[in-house]
Amino acid sequence: MKILAFVDLHGDTSFLKKIVKRAQKDDIDLVVCAGDFSVFETGAGYVLKQLNSIGKPVLLIPGNHEVPETTKMAEKEFENIIDLHEKSWQKDNYLFLGYGTGGFAKTDPRFRKVAREWRRKLKDEKIIMVLHGPPHGTKLDEVMGEQVGNKDFTMGIKRLIPKLVICGHIHENAGKIDFIGKTQVINPGYEGMVIEI
Repeated sequence: MKILAFVDLHGDTSFLKKIVKRAQKDDIDLVVCAGDFSVFETGAGYVLKQLNSIGKPVLLIPGNHEVPETTKMAEKEFENIIDLHEKSWQKDNYLFLGYGTGGFAKTDPRFRKVAREWRRKLKDEKIIMVLHGPPHGTKLDEVMGEQVGNKDFTMGIKRLIPKLVICGHIHENAGKIDFIGKTQVINPGYEGMVIEI
């Protein structure tokens, strides 16, 4: 499976055009957006319309620039948009889990509750987790020598052991890859990244 993943687009139409064009190629199976596709909701409708035009599943979570209602409504309005916030979605033997919004909080009690629910329902699927903010203690959450990621995300990853985590939020770390145990953690950035699993 090939995923085109991106995050922190913030309504940039030139990069959006490139993402749509790349996603429409035959080798891409689905698109994952880890949030912040708008600038505090400005331009959200246009971005969503363009992503829907790809004609393939687009898994979407809200970032700290969107509210959860935006992705929820997008799923109702557009046939190819899948709202993944606090939900799961399955393709083949891969289970996608999504959790969006947030900012620089180092803990998230709501995420802990959602992650516990996911653990209870898990079977034998391989997990791909989509978060907006980065987990704490990786190359993806470093800003000026300080680690600003979420500790609950890190704990959830250690317990759920996903194969892959796609996240963003820290623009300076676009394109960086790290590991938490056996889990690969990637910030695909606003230019996007093709990930083969």
